Amino acid sequence: MEDTQSNIGIGFRILETNSHENALYLGHKLIGDKGALVLTEALKTNSTLTTLNLQNNSIGDNGGQALGEALKTNTTLATLDLQNNSIGDKGAQALSEALKTNSTLITLDLGENLIGHNGGQALSEALKTNLTLTTLNLQNNSIGDNGGQALGEALKTNSTLATLDLQNNSIGDKGAQALSEALKTNTTLATLDLQNNSIWYNGGQALSEALKTNSTLTTLNLQNNSIGDEGAQALSEALKTNSTLTTLNLQNNSIWFKGLLAFSEALKSYSTLATLDLRGYKMMDRVARALSDALKVNSPLITLDLRGNEIGDSGARALSEALKTNSTLTTLELQRNSIGSNGAQALSKALKTNSTLITLDLAYNSTGDKGAQALSKALKTNFAVTTLNLAGNSVRSSGAKALAKALKTNSALITLRSWNNSIWFKGLLESTGALKTNSTLTTLDLQNNSIGDIGAQALSKALKTNSTLTTLDLWGNFIGSNGAQALSEALQTNSTLASLYLQNNSIGDNGAQALSEALKTNSALTTLDLWGNSIGDNGARALAEALKTNSTLSTLYFQSNSIKCNGVQALAEALKTNSTLTTLNFWNNSIGDNGAQALAEALRTNTTLSILNLASNLIRGDGVLALSEALKTNWSLTTLELQNNSIGDNGSQSLYQVSQVTRCVIGH
Repeated sequence: MEDTQSNIGIGFRILETNSHENALYLGHKLIGDKGALVLTEALKTNSTLTTLNLQNNSIGDNGGQALGEALKTNTTLATLDLQNNSIGDKGAQALSEALKTNSTLITLDLGENLIGHNGGQALSEALKTNLTLTTLNLQNNSIGDNGGQALGEALKTNSTLATLDLQNNSIGDKGAQALSEALKTNTTLATLDLQNNSIWYNGGQALSEALKTNSTLTTLNLQNNSIGDEGAQALSEALKTNSTLTTLNLQNNSIWFKGLLAFSEALKSYSTLATLDLRGYKMMDRVARALSDALKVNSPLITLDLRGNEIGDSGARALSEALKTNSTLTTLELQRNSIGSNGAQALSKALKTNSTLITLDLAYNSTGDKGAQALSKALKTNFAVTTLNLAGNSVRSSGAKALAKALKTNSALITLRSWNNSIWFKGLLESTGALKTNSTLTTLDLQNNSIGDIGAQALSKALKTNSTLTTLDLWGNFIGSNGAQALSEALQTNSTLASLYLQNNSIGDNGAQALSEALKTNSALTTLDLWGNSIGDNGARALAEALKTNSTLSTLYFQSNSIKCNGVQALAEALKTNSTLTTLNFWNNSIGDNGAQALAEALRTNTTLSILNLASNLIRGDGVLALSEALKTNWSLTTLELQNNSIGDNGSQSLYQVSQVTRCVIGH
């Protein structure tokens, strides 16, 4: 859709209405080159704007050229976001010319455009003389090796750029080699993102040579390249002398036995690396043992990510030995590693003496009840672990009971995730008993455990006395209306629970009505998720009555229920007086045009709702026209989702027109 005269209003808003504002967000406004031209005229004289966000529009080369002209004279703009437009080489060249003289721009985001190697070369020339730009984002373009080589030359003399994002740019070994040469002398670049390129072992070796002398780079992301064992071995050698790199991401790089062993050896002497990501390599036992040996003497590593490596019980045992003496590692990610009960038992023994590990992620292994029982024993004496993830581990009642007993005395654990297990009534009963006395746990995730209404009733009793839990996730637990009624009883007295997730629990209208009664007096709950619960108009009307008096709920999820026109009309009436709700999600109901018109009427007076999702709701032209009219005066709504409705050409046009005069991002 072409720009219309309404685009001119954007420029006038900068010059007049927003003459004292320093930030302007115009993303998702269907602005094309004509609209950009209007903006540039405003920027030439504006003296207050420091941030301009134009992401997700349709600005092409002509618009880029116009913005480049404006930057030559503008003296205040510090951040320009042009991500996800259609700017090609010509637009990039114009912006580059501006950067040669502009002395205020600090951040330029050109990610997800159409910039090729010519545009990359032009920007490189600008960087040779520009003295202010510190962040340049070129992700998801096509600058290739030629662009990478040009940027390498620029970095040899540039003294301000600190962050360069080149992910997904078809850069191969030649580009990586050129950037590596620059890193040998560059003294300012701290973050270099090269993920999703085509860098092989030659590029990896070149980067390794640079790291031996570079003294500023702290973060290097090489995820999804192919440096292989040779590249990994070279990087390992570099780490032995490099003294600044703190974060290294090597996920999915075709590194096998030799490369992983080399890294393990390097960690024994490397003194600065704090985060190492080695996901997805299917390590052999010997590699896990080598990493373990490194952890016994390594002092700076804080986060080690080994997800998806199939280290098994023997690998877990090796890492456990290291944890007994290691005093710095705080986060250990071991998801999907085929760790069974024996591996969990070994880790448990380590936790009895380890005093630094804070987060242990064992999701989707096979620890079972025996593993959970062993970890429970460790939790009785360990006072460091605050987050434990045992999701998808076949933990049943006996494992849950053991964990519950540990919670009665443990005073450190804050988050316990145990979704996709098989915790039945007996295990849950123990858990709820623990909640009555535990004074530290704030997040309990019991998704998909089939606790039923009896389990919900037990949790309800615990919540009446518990004073620390703030988040409870019961997604997919078949609690039904009886379970919802029990939880509602607890909510009438509980004063700490802030988020309750009840997605896919078949609570129906009766359950919704019970929760509504609780919301009339509850003053703690801020998020309520009722997605997929067979709630109809009666349940919606009851919740609407609660919203008229409730003063704390800010987020309400109603996706995939059976709410139609009457139910949404009641909720719309509530929105006219409610002053706390900021997010309302109605995705996949059947509110139709009448429901949309009712909500539109509410938006004319409501001043707090910022996100409204009405996708897949049988809304047609009349409903869209009403919403468009409401947005002309509503200034609080920032996001309106209308996808998968039949809005038609007139509806589309009305939404386009209103998008030019409101800050609301409209999806349709």
